[in-house]
Amino acid sequence: MLPTVRSILELPVLREAKPRLLGAPSGLDTPVRWVHVSEVLDISGLLSGGELVLTTGMELEKNPSLTASFIRSLENAAASGLIVEVIGNRKRSLDALRMAALSTSLPVIVVERRVRFVEITEIVHRMIVAEQLQRVERARDVHEAFTVLSLESAGTEEVVEQAAALIGAPVVLEDLSHLVLAYSARQLLTTELLDDWERRSRTTPSPSATSRTGPEAWLQTPVGVRRQLWGRLVVPVPLEDDDAAAMVLERAAQTLAINRLAERDRRELSHQAQAGLLNALRQPRGLSEGEAQARAAALGLRRSPYYVPVVFRTAFPGTAAPPGDPLAGQQQERALLELLARVLKSTASIALTASIQSGSVGMILALPAKQVEEPTLHRLADALAAHAGDVPPDWTIGVGRNCTSLLEAAAGIDEAAHVAETAATLREPGKPFYRATDVRLRGLLALLRNDPRVQQFVESELSAVLQAEAKGKGGLLELLGRYLESSGNKSAMARSGYLSRPTMYSRLGRLEELLGVDLDDAESRTSLHVALLLHRLRGL
Repeated sequence: MLPTVRSILELPVLREAKPRLLGAPSGLDTPVRWVHVSEVLDISGLLSGGELVLTTGMELEKNPSLTASFIRSLENAAASGLIVEVIGNRKRSLDALRMAALSTSLPVIVVERRVRFVEITEIVHRMIVAEQLQRVERARDVHEAFTVLSLESAGTEEVVEQAAALIGAPVVLEDLSHLVLAYSARQLLTTELLDDWERRSRTTPSPSATSRTGPEAWLQTPVGVRRQLWGRLVVPVPLEDDDAAAMVLERAAQTLAINRLAERDRRELSHQAQAGLLNALRQPRGLSEGEAQARAAALGLRRSPYYVPVVFRTAFPGTAAPPGDPLAGQQQERALLELLARVLKSTASIALTASIQSGSVGMILALPAKQVEEPTLHRLADALAAHAGDVPPDWTIGVGRNCTSLLEAAAGIDEAAHVAETAATLREPGKPFYRATDVRLRGLLALLRNDPRVQQFVESELSAVLQAEAKGKGGLLELLGRYLESSGNKSAMARSGYLSRPTMYSRLGRLEELLGVDLDDAESRTSLHVALLLHRLRGL
């Protein structure tokens, strides 16, 4: 820190001169930026603030009435203090200085013994230069410390711990919701540091630059890049040197922001590499199993006895990508890829994961043994739901057959995708994941749904009902679906409480008339059921 007027008065060279303060004791702790010696009264234009002015005051002795205006000009120029050497019988000068000192905030000191101004100047300037050098060295040390943390891609906790060590005080990193992401309590107890944190934090405004704010005067700096701020670093205690601490906080904030961007870039590169390999495995074109294994191992997928193809078909509630907006779909897939990466790490699973088409993410999951397939898939699905947060995305997981060959597993991605796509149309999905045996006829129909002959079949079977629905006679498709799902058992339908028995019989009669078929005939029901399933699959 810069020397203050008080610390300069404690120097031996001044103590021997017996300095005496005439006024403004509160200004003794003002920092001194430089020392200026002058015998000229009009020097305010030569000062830039923070100077300690030394003078013999001989000009004041000649005209004591100028003393008040002289001191006022120094105060206006933001000088840090005035030392006047008054030797001999200079009562007029002393009286004038004493009177002027009563009406100023500038510390006015007189010494009544001769003192070497040059010696004071040399000592103080050495102190100032030493302080500046110390700050430069400290800035270099701080820069080097956080540069290393950036190069090492240090974790958040490590960066916060380093900041606290350099400042010598507790440091807290919180997000925009005022939740603590990381902290270092240092000399405080954790319970004391984080007690009622969210309430205290919400009462502390977040400034756009490093400063102290709030009822507890927290020193803080924003964390993030320009307008993409995602948190702030806080020192919630008073410090001796806010400037030095602010430098550390700002450098720590930069490191956190850089490391976060670098981590995102690494994930992007990893996703791209895995996507390239997965596409190559699905379309081998002469790629041997050995070469496939070698390339997969280079990306972290070690050779395993079994591999299972898995596909995640996703649609986030409220954020489904609108037609013609591929960017929204890509953001959904990226979010799922990052979530899967965290889940795989938390479950100690090994897999190759990549986006395979819009709304679908493919995975080849490595298994150490065949019997661990079911537990591993359940653990993966449970962890995925747990990591998703309070509002989990709406996804369907399709699983293909396990294989001993990596290339065969890659070829099974299509089957898993078909299962996931078909399972998404089930009226009451409740399984954590689906296999081909779970979709059966629906899976076959999903494959055939775009065939014009199949579409014509649907129209011929359901045209009367669809036209009635289009004219506002709603509920017919639902009634038909419930009847067919009850295997044509009207009593079972009535017991379900869907409709009263007379109402249900009446509506079924009208439906039968509309369709022009016998609903008691098993083949008719089968034909209608297939057509209804195909109609429901149309939205895929």
